[in-house]
Amino acid sequence: MSRNKFAATIGLALVTIASAAGHYPAFAVDNMETSGTADLTSVRAKIAAKDYTSALSELRGLAEDNQQADVYNLLGFTLRKTGDFDTSLTYYQKALDLEPDHKAAREYLGELYVDTGKMDKAKEQLTSLTLLCPAGCDELGDLQKYIASRGVN
Repeated sequence: MSRNKFAATIGLALVTIASAAGHYPAFAVDNMETSGTADLTSVRAKIAAKDYTSALSELRGLAEDNQQADVYNLLGFTLRKTGDFDTSLTYYQKALDLEPDHKAAREYLGELYVDTGKMDKAKEQLTSLTLLCPAGCDELGDLQKYIASRGVN
């Protein structure tokens, strides 16, 4: 019998014995998947319609069940649009903690820094996007335009 077959047979036997004895393997129930994606279609439509209150309500519900960079990023965006800059910053940081290369979060965080007069920090986000998008990307271009529209070079 090969080693792989032997190991598989022993593993199956152990699971069978544990099941018969009423012992089951412990599985973590509090770990949240970040690879799956929440359906954000409705939220994006509300944001496009500038219905930030409804988008925020839906996003808060999604955030309870989904630890995902996209959800946190849109929470940050919506909160920024409603003027809650401090909480917005928290959610952008959560998004980037989960996914440091999240381009939209970097763009919107840069815009938040522009809105709050922290141009050095906005330019840090611009630098990060430049590194993430050496050939250019929408997020890089949008942040460049946002900074330029505020009269900052």
